[in-house]
Amino acid sequence: MMLSTAPGTPGRLPAIQMARTEFEAGNYSAAVQTLTAALSEAPQDSLLHYWALRSYYELQDYENAVTSGEKAVKLDPQNAEYNRWLGRAYGARAEQSRSFFLARKVKQAFEAAVRFAPWNIAARRDLMQYLVEAPWIVGGDKQKAREQIDAISKIDPIEGHLARGAYFAADKKWKEAEAEYVAVLDAPPHSIDDYMEAAQFFVDRKDAQQIERAVEAARRIDSKDPRLDYYKAVSLILRRSDNPTAEKLLKSYVANVPQRSDYPSHNSAREWLSRNGK
Repeated sequence: MMLSTAPGTPGRLPAIQMARTEFEAGNYSAAVQTLTAALSEAPQDSLLHYWALRSYYELQDYENAVTSGEKAVKLDPQNAEYNRWLGRAYGARAEQSRSFFLARKVKQAFEAAVRFAPWNIAARRDLMQYLVEAPWIVGGDKQKAREQIDAISKIDPIEGHLARGAYFAADKKWKEAEAEYVAVLDAPPHSIDDYMEAAQFFVDRKDAQQIERAVEAARRIDSKDPRLDYYKAVSLILRRSDNPTAEKLLKSYVANVPQRSDYPSHNSAREWLSRNGK
């Protein structure tokens, strides 16, 4: 998202830059403090509320994430990313509170994100995931999920494979899902996040060979991505080879890589450490 200065809030750009630096370093509490101070001067700034949402979300403070997201969307109702992340915050809060009311809001927010930015693959993926996983009583609908997959495939065929793989995985159709993720690995170079998504699927399936394929493909795009060491370590543990290296990589991952909702968790790294050598 571009960091443009909104009318009437010329001083907010440094605060957003500082908050984003703190956010990327994994210092989400500091980001909240920076944003809270900025919002006291510019309470009508939607982008400040959006980054507060993102920071609270990473802190797993979903109640405040929802509050910040609702303010961002109220101020800029047609912003697709604001709606998408508000949907994610609703979803996390709904799981916490087991609320059907909030679950319905998840769908509404994702639908709004797709409506305002139909080319936004992330928004369509979030909506698809909701439609395939949610019970019908709160709007789950596998036919509509497949419609989102078709739309994604038209925008980007590789992203279509990933969406279809996630759909099959949610339905526990493992062979069909595997075929989609293998198609991603067989395709020309793409986004590193696509390879990381494939790697995670193969971690869940305990397929060391395909994890290694995903890691090597990702390494050619960005050899410094910290997730590579995590997945490399998991493949070594699954192969029962070079346990000291696997241990070193996972301990380094826990010590040096900030917790992020889109990265393998520190808890999962510790779980693999506990399996190492067994």
